[in-house]
Amino acid sequence: MRKTEFAFWAFMVMAILAGGTAVLNLMRSHSAIAANTEIYRQLDLFGQVLERVRSDYVEKPDDKKLIETAINGMLSSLDPHSSYLNAKHFQDMQVQTRGEFGGLGIEVTMENGVVKVVAPIDGTPAARAGIQSGDFITRLDGEGITGLTLNQAVDKMRGPVNTPLTLTIVRKGREEPFDIKVVRDRIRINPVKYRVEGDIGYVRITTFNEQTTDMLKKAIRTMKKKIGSDKIKGYIVDLRNNPGGLLDQAIDVSDVFLEKGAIVLTRGRNIEETQRANARAGDLTDGKKVVVLINGGSASASEIVAGALQDHKRATIVGTRSFGKGSVQTIVPLGANGAIRLTTARYYTPSNRSIQAKGIKPDYIIEQNLPEELKKRKIKPRGEASLRGHLKNNTIDKEESGSQSYVPKDRKKDTQLHFAIDFLHGIKVGVNHKTTGEKTEKKTIPN
Repeated sequence: MRKTEFAFWAFMVMAILAGGTAVLNLMRSHSAIAANTEIYRQLDLFGQVLERVRSDYVEKPDDKKLIETAINGMLSSLDPHSSYLNAKHFQDMQVQTRGEFGGLGIEVTMENGVVKVVAPIDGTPAARAGIQSGDFITRLDGEGITGLTLNQAVDKMRGPVNTPLTLTIVRKGREEPFDIKVVRDRIRINPVKYRVEGDIGYVRITTFNEQTTDMLKKAIRTMKKKIGSDKIKGYIVDLRNNPGGLLDQAIDVSDVFLEKGAIVLTRGRNIEETQRANARAGDLTDGKKVVVLINGGSASASEIVAGALQDHKRATIVGTRSFGKGSVQTIVPLGANGAIRLTTARYYTPSNRSIQAKGIKPDYIIEQNLPEELKKRKIKPRGEASLRGHLKNNTIDKEESGSQSYVPKDRKKDTQLHFAIDFLHGIKVGVNHKTTGEKTEKKTIPN
């Protein structure tokens, strides 16, 4: 082929490619314009409805309430964890993450139009009054809460210290709703409680707020000093009924026990939004054995910690399957208008596991011996997979999150705790062991 012919065909190929690119860009531009046109059409529809309500509704509506409700409806239609926070609720949330707020002391979510208790917080009025994980709150001081958003319901549950509030509870296993009277109090969250169990350090983390990591470090140093660094057998980290909290605190708590490696990966809609948090050198527990206790009330940040330590084989996970909340919410401030809580990413454990609507499966599945009262109720475990509108987990064939969340108040009856203590002492007890589906006798575990 002569050079002139080659040049001609090369020019034609370049022209075709350029034309194809131009057509592609034109198609993309047309697609973007079409999408924008549809959005404007929908916004015009919203405006028409809003104006009709404002002009023709039987009573003069509250414009601010109308807009807030519309925004909340938009966000709650995405998933159970996205919502709008007005200025007051945003301020309350900031206070809560600092570890102090006014109210009853319960972690709640919204399910099928009613408030569901995720877990009562230890040492609070709700816990003392007998509120249980899985309870449904249908009325507040006799007034139904159907139609309220979660934030509106929470706002009604808060109030001046020492004022009473009557909650109407629907509890599985009981035929009729019943009332529980709770007196509001100043809720001061102590996220870390600890004690010495002979030669074992026991730490219970109830939530992940701004104080959690510092208090955990203090607890570990205190127990090491009390037991003796050379005598301590290991640590039990109790995350049962811990509903979660701040992502950075989950990362820092995991880092306390790790020398290196990934802790958690978060992935947004776009690949460039993927982030990876890594451990820094320095294991505060000096490599001692660790057992992490989880159950159906362990969610979100709790699952990040359990998943990270499990993947690195740094801890043995004991208990029952966790709640299965594998998404990350970002608080986006809106100036004087409050903020939105928006699900912006999914998180993955170091081995690239998504626990969304799946949960963390313990290394040793140990179920509590339920009292007769709870056995009669035949309560079906509920986790993220049972929440309406939850994000789907496309990496698994079957969603299965949640499990029983009962923890006996009497430590002597706490099967999971006793298994953990025996395990750290080199004794494995398979009294209620379901990992292999068979019962085992006590036996010594090689160190």
